[in-house]
Amino acid sequence: MIKVTEREIFDILTGKISGAINRTVLKAFAREGINITTEQWSVLSCLWDKDKVIQTAICDLTQKDKPSVTRLIDKLEKKNLVKRASNPADLRTNLIVLTSRGTALKKKTTEVVHSIVNHVLGSIPDDELGRAKDVLQKIMYNLEHY
Repeated sequence: MIKVTEREIFDILTGKISGAINRTVLKAFAREGINITTEQWSVLSCLWDKDKVIQTAICDLTQKDKPSVTRLIDKLEKKNLVKRASNPADLRTNLIVLTSRGTALKKKTTEVVHSIVNHVLGSIPDDELGRAKDVLQKIMYNLEHY
């Protein structure tokens, strides 16, 4: 078994890499004049994959709780990037729908994110990335079944 130092455990638990990724993406968005946070981007990204979804689907996809997603949707709605529409299949719920402004952000944000990913991962050989991905998937599985 590999021995993990207390510092490494602290770094993992505090999300040091995740925080660095968020800061890098935010700075890149700001440089490009994209006025959204990484959390807002995660909601938009869900909608770019499948527009017109109920809020609980966004909660599941982003792994965020309902109050957090509600706040994110409220902010995106104020920026005219999404809107709420009644759900004909269930009148108790709303569908979250992209606006034309929200749809238009996809190309620019995707280019920014891909540029960052290519820079960050470009020097790491494919076999190492594959092993890292496998390990991270096993960690997620173990956490979900703890």
